Amino acid sequence: MKPRWPLAHAPFVAVAGLSARLLAQSATRAGLRVAALDIFGDRDTREAAGFWFDIGGGSGALAVDRARLVDALARVARLPHLVGWVGGSGLEPLMAQLCGEPGLPRFLGNDAAAIAAVREPRRFFALLDELRIPHPDVSFERPASAESWLLKLADGCGGTHIQPAAALDAVFDAAPDAVPSVVPDAEPHAVPDTVPNTALASAPGYFQRIGHGRPLSALFIGAEGRAHLIGFAEQLTCAIGDRDFVHAGSIGPIEMPPPAAARIEAALDALCARTGLVGINSCDFLFDGAAFDVLEINARPSSTMTLYETASPDAWPRGLLACHLDACRFGRPPPSASLALARRPRACAGQQVLFAPAPFTVSEAFSDACLRDPQCRDVPMPGTRIEAGQPVCTLLVRVTPAGAVQHVRAALDAQRARVVQRIETCNEPDYAFIHSHS
Repeated sequence: MKPRWPLAHAPFVAVAGLSARLLAQSATRAGLRVAALDIFGDRDTREAAGFWFDIGGGSGALAVDRARLVDALARVARLPHLVGWVGGSGLEPLMAQLCGEPGLPRFLGNDAAAIAAVREPRRFFALLDELRIPHPDVSFERPASAESWLLKLADGCGGTHIQPAAALDAVFDAAPDAVPSVVPDAEPHAVPDTVPNTALASAPGYFQRIGHGRPLSALFIGAEGRAHLIGFAEQLTCAIGDRDFVHAGSIGPIEMPPPAAARIEAALDALCARTGLVGINSCDFLFDGAAFDVLEINARPSSTMTLYETASPDAWPRGLLACHLDACRFGRPPPSASLALARRPRACAGQQVLFAPAPFTVSEAFSDACLRDPQCRDVPMPGTRIEAGQPVCTLLVRVTPAGAVQHVRAALDAQRARVVQRIETCNEPDYAFIHSHS
């Protein structure tokens, strides 16, 4: 598709998050120039962006530093023809402050009130009850028996904030006075610490009963007071250390029984009407083949955007971020023709994070090989030190026909084996100890 503007005069958009790559690449499809703000600075992120800013907290922590983010946003505010900035995953603890921060570019997403309505647990689950939208049992007091309960932080992302409630019992047994029996309310400016083995005194959290069913997500665009459903995806998780629910990727679009799909879309319509959600959002839920239970709303663009852009590129020739910008700037819903095409996908896509099975340093040969590989994304820079359990890159596959979930899983497994072997063969001998994970 021909760019809407000559490149030198195209508007800028800033995209920020733990990783800004998928937002940056989606923006380039719309012919926009990009300023990317994230903690990795991966090679394909820098290729898609005219400017890249490091907003990491340093010390090896995979977290966004608020001061560096604010400074970077203040800098990009001076870029010519900047339409605003979009936030991705990892900014959840900071959004209440950022929405009111003076001197920053226009934020293109949900306002603070809409975010609070779906991210503050007491408000959100009360709203679900009022709208008669099903969800697993929740409690704001420590259950008498922790079995079958999880402890979650409201501002967490990626599943790293989820742990069995029994882990809190172990802390209570060791130091009863350190653990409150009631989980505190979320405060507008509270920035929670990393999850537990400590008290929850400053963390807006809650307990949720473990539900049953297949973990799925729905991607939708809020506009005109309703949810315009893009599609459904299966969520992939894995265990890293003592965290059993770490987000590891997704597969989709997948088919849902029409009656269930209609009920979920009606629930999302009701939530958009009540909260004012705009732009791209996603809903995580459990589905047992007939009934569904809502887990949470991610009030920001989701990584599953990549699935729909990959499976149905003809439906989104300008990328899904363009639809997000249209909804946030002009209240414009996605084109009906695009939605119709997206609901008749010709392919199924899968993405999976490859976590390092052992520590290694990225060689130039490994980085170059991944950059040339069309099934690799988030390609690390040469010289990057990656510790065991940290993300190496994202694997992305496309399989026909649509709905071929098992074929997607097989393709992801094959690609994982190739990249793990590449780690072995493309690095110096002293990093060639990764033998048994292919």
